[in-house]
Amino acid sequence: MMTRLTNAMRRMAWSRIRGVLLVLTAAAPMAACQTRPMQVAQDDDSAWYIGTKADKPFDIPLVDTERLDPKYRRQQVSYNGPEQPGTIVVDIDKRQLLLVQADGTAMQYGVGVGKAGFSWKGEARVGRKGVWPDWSPTTTMVSLNPDLPRLRKGGLDNPLGARALYLYQGHRDILFRIHGTNEPWSIGEQLSSGCVRMLNEDIADLYERVPVGTRVLVKRNGKYRV
Repeated sequence: MMTRLTNAMRRMAWSRIRGVLLVLTAAAPMAACQTRPMQVAQDDDSAWYIGTKADKPFDIPLVDTERLDPKYRRQQVSYNGPEQPGTIVVDIDKRQLLLVQADGTAMQYGVGVGKAGFSWKGEARVGRKGVWPDWSPTTTMVSLNPDLPRLRKGGLDNPLGARALYLYQGHRDILFRIHGTNEPWSIGEQLSSGCVRMLNEDIADLYERVPVGTRVLVKRNGKYRV
């Protein structure tokens, strides 16, 4: 009798825990580009930096890329995919972003992506671009966390970093971004709530290479179509 009662109590407790996890899981995508609350900070982020690159209104901190796995360092690679030159291809599984070139190559960058269950995939375009962009929470994010600041000005501590490419479908901002990060150790990881993050120096490089209107394909499991 006692064993049956104990088992029943365990099942009830697990049911409650699972319910809480489902609520948290449903809420997490709403914080698409907010990072710090979702991650464990490193002990000494400053150890990642080796200098700066002149930029306005802030200099871009340069990362010691020797700390990165070589596959996440910016490099030109061979490319034989079907996409037209000028297309951005994000491979969620490989944690890589490629900008297709006209000569059978692509510029390849390492990226950080959304955690399991929160990575968006699909086709979009660059609807607008921002330099040291401001960050604002969505209405849904504020409803979930009323203490969020309503505006965080662009700067070194801004979660969008030095540049942002805003993804649109038609005329609608879909609230997903390709942007810089002040957490270089997160490149190659699956930690964010959906946005694609790059080293600040890499997003600045990509920003100069792509115009508004650029086609963006975000793939997962080798596919970008749902």
